[in-house]
Amino acid sequence: MQALDDAAAHFSYICPIGYSNSSDCGYCRRSRSGQSSKRYSYYAVATSLTPDFYQALIDRCWRRSGTLLYRPNQRNSCCPHYTLRLDSTAFKATKDQRQAVNRFNKHVIGESYAREAARLHPPTREQVRKRNNEFDLAERIHEPEAPMLKSTPLPAHQFTVTLEPNTFTEEKYDVFENYQRIVHKEAPEKISRGGFQRFLCSSPLKHETVTGPDGKERQLGSFHQCYRLDGKLVAIGVLDLLPHCVSAVYFLYHESIHSFSPGKLGALREIALALDGGYRWWYSGFYIHNCDKMKYKIDFSPQYVLDPEALKWDLLDKEALRLFDQKPYVSLSRERQGISGELVKESASEIKAGRQDSASDADDLDDGEDESFLFHSGMPGIPSLEQMEEVDMDGLLLRSDYADSFFSASDLVVWEAERISQYGTLKSRIAEMVAAIGPDLMGAICVDFRKRSRS
Repeated sequence: MQALDDAAAHFSYICPIGYSNSSDCGYCRRSRSGQSSKRYSYYAVATSLTPDFYQALIDRCWRRSGTLLYRPNQRNSCCPHYTLRLDSTAFKATKDQRQAVNRFNKHVIGESYAREAARLHPPTREQVRKRNNEFDLAERIHEPEAPMLKSTPLPAHQFTVTLEPNTFTEEKYDVFENYQRIVHKEAPEKISRGGFQRFLCSSPLKHETVTGPDGKERQLGSFHQCYRLDGKLVAIGVLDLLPHCVSAVYFLYHESIHSFSPGKLGALREIALALDGGYRWWYSGFYIHNCDKMKYKIDFSPQYVLDPEALKWDLLDKEALRLFDQKPYVSLSRERQGISGELVKESASEIKAGRQDSASDADDLDDGEDESFLFHSGMPGIPSLEQMEEVDMDGLLLRSDYADSFFSASDLVVWEAERISQYGTLKSRIAEMVAAIGPDLMGAICVDFRKRSRS
């Protein structure tokens, strides 16, 4: 095991929680039938993740909230969550987006600076022509930053944007408290430093510095992109920088800059970071088609949506959006094959109806257990129970408070006696997690049951 101990830093450490229904959707609150809304997901807790591994997870419908990882079941949800990404190299800002950037830039720079700078440092005719005819996002988004301006004259305001560690500070918390209370209308008693720390400062991602194929050095890990106006922190973009994307976790701002469309400016700056930094893709988080608050995401294009069944990317064009308008659950690969939504329902029903055949020697499940067993959920894009029974998990690595080093799943006393079809057993819990992550990624993980590592 010495070689494994030496390679410990290369593993991602995850502890399974299980498949369950969220008690509160948060988007619709109640279903159309008036019954309690349902939002089923598979959950796990991450102690430590490599950026490469988390990139693979978000390309399989996963997201994180602090150290909590979750993969929604789009088939069994009142508000299906779909993963989006945007190609920064093909992005073209809309008129509205260009106006938002120009309006904020003029506020920061001021008329006096613009007039004096044009007199002291007159642009060439070619520069004027290019500026009037082209909107270069990377150029315009950085235009008002203090380091980009001439030393004389002085601008109306000092504006800086810095990429900082995702650590807690009172300065950051003040922005969070103001944003949640004023913008999100959250009750003051529900806003806390502990909540901010857990939600937006805690991250299992390891920090790395790598050199991309373009020769650019890239930082990987979780960061806070901090916006300061005249020395005051006014906005924070919580970001995961991954090998192939800038993944937006959350964006928050102080009410004092609300009139400048800070959410729009933050998204444009993150797209510019994906372009400038060589990450290419910008992941805006989950998209919920029936949630009006999410509509802004499709104003940035070209957007691609992750097919929950094929786990492939499709252009989110007008035809795709028409299907989302018509159906509560959409798999574009399934649509191309001409398979109807009714067959999707039948397939999920067959999974439940066939549980006795696939686990004839297992105990019967009651209704609550059946709803909480991933292999009876019909979740798209994961192996079936029958397929998982063919997967060799004996060599899967584990850590425990009761062992000083790594050990294999096959070393567990109960391993050979248990079956993955036996809901609630250790073997079934591990199999659920492997299925939700993908059996091909087993070699990159360590199932971490250590309590001290998560304290």
